[in-house]
Amino acid sequence: MTVSQTSFGSHDSVLEVRDLVVQYVSDTRAITAVDRVSFDIGVGEIFGLAGESGCGKSTIANSIMRLLRHPALIAGGSITFGGRDVLAMDTDELRRFRWQDVAMVFQSAMNSLNPVMTIGDQMVDIFTTHAGYSRKESLRRSAQLLELVRIDPARLRSYPHQLSGGMRQRAVIAMAVALKPSLLILDEPTTALDVVVQQEIMAQIKDLQRELGFSVLFITHDMSLMVELSHRMAVMNSGRIVETAAAKTIHASPRHPYTQALMNAFPPLTGPRRPLRGLGDDVTFGDIPDLEEVTPGHFVAPAAPSLGASL
Repeated sequence: MTVSQTSFGSHDSVLEVRDLVVQYVSDTRAITAVDRVSFDIGVGEIFGLAGESGCGKSTIANSIMRLLRHPALIAGGSITFGGRDVLAMDTDELRRFRWQDVAMVFQSAMNSLNPVMTIGDQMVDIFTTHAGYSRKESLRRSAQLLELVRIDPARLRSYPHQLSGGMRQRAVIAMAVALKPSLLILDEPTTALDVVVQQEIMAQIKDLQRELGFSVLFITHDMSLMVELSHRMAVMNSGRIVETAAAKTIHASPRHPYTQALMNAFPPLTGPRRPLRGLGDDVTFGDIPDLEEVTPGHFVAPAAPSLGASL
């Protein structure tokens, strides 16, 4: 069973992914981590991609950015950005594509920052390398970016370890929007942050998105954050998308049993108390599957052409 709604047409989409297949290969075998995944992201849309760890979310993000390294390879499908074939881009085109067209916020802000360079030097490097600005102009624009994410511009002289976790995350987000990309990929942007800081980061992203107008691919396993931030969302299980719909629709009436299990794993903020059930408590779902073979404990969606391109 596959549940989907009509996707954005090509004239309304900033990104189109069609039948994407990603494998991890060795001399003796190939393991399929992403299996025939398709989705669109509309202009100015926040599109969520949800699922448990290991289902292929980050692999999709790295495929879009062309950051996959051996032994990973894109074995099939297409990725189109603004009518351009991302998989056919050469080195020079990719340099322009990254940061200027699409930027990505990775899972751990501390690991994304160079520990021996100040925040200012790292931000200046973006402007001088990709936009050709002078150092003076780059510093001025970097200070403006920090103010945009509510960080004192004096922090340009700080090293990453001198910032709190929330400040590091906001600094990374500021770097990602420095060149005003059309699409921002957020891969677990609130990992390891407490719930108060999570809310601050989410509010910051919403404000930036409204002000700058970029589209967002928001990746997380936290369904509550996903529903709060996204316009539409897709749910992944075992490398495939099993349900795509408006975020509010999925929150109110999830149709796929795996989506229902994910929703039941989070406590409600209002209403009567009820026992929580993890995915492992459901006989239909077990541990993260072994991608070498189909596991009985996980649902694997069959192709369903009549329901649209959601696989």
